[in-house]
Amino acid sequence: MAGLADSGSNPDVDLLYDINGLAKDAPHWFDRVMEFVGEWGLLLVMVLLVLWCWWNVRRRGGDEAASSVAALIWAPLAAGVAVLVNVPIRGFVERPRPFVDHEGLDVLIGGKSDYSFVSDHSTLMMAMGVGLFVANRKFGLVGIGLALLGGFCRVYMGVHYPTDVVGGFALGTAVVLLLSPLATALLTPVVKAVERSRRVGWLVRADRSAEAREKVIPGARSDVDPAERDLAA
Repeated sequence: MAGLADSGSNPDVDLLYDINGLAKDAPHWFDRVMEFVGEWGLLLVMVLLVLWCWWNVRRRGGDEAASSVAALIWAPLAAGVAVLVNVPIRGFVERPRPFVDHEGLDVLIGGKSDYSFVSDHSTLMMAMGVGLFVANRKFGLVGIGLALLGGFCRVYMGVHYPTDVVGGFALGTAVVLLLSPLATALLTPVVKAVERSRRVGWLVRADRSAEAREKVIPGARSDVDPAERDLAA
């Protein structure tokens, strides 16, 4: 795989220089922004997006709350599994970082001494984005968009080839979709058990506390005897 990058006529290398070349023409402050966004910023936004989706799901409640929360839990778990799967892949392919074999790249961040294929960042973000899509399409589309932007940033920063990013996208998506039925089957009963709990049921459905108050507080109008309502009328 590393040999594919040796020729400057390779489309992968050409696209690398085209995207990374944008960094040379950009202001210094913009490169620093892209460095932060590509390394940590988008990952943080993705985590916040998952939390926002969870808050939205539990607030709406409903009969599908448990299955939705289970699918949402699978998103970060799938990202972790995908990164673990990537460990032997990187060791087998042993593709050097692009700046090792190619001169003239504007590398925005140092300290990248490990192998390049597959991109961990792209794997993580796409796994979480697709996992979000399984749980909630609207949030998932935003998550996938963030993952695509993150992949672009990795090439812009000069630390990955475009095919590293595409490979990460494919790996993250495959792990989520292939293992989703098994993960949902295992997680849903656990989430339903949490939902039935009086102490932590609010993690799944926000209306659990309201239901509990209705059971504890007597005197609601619905408890009034129908004959009394007739007399009052």
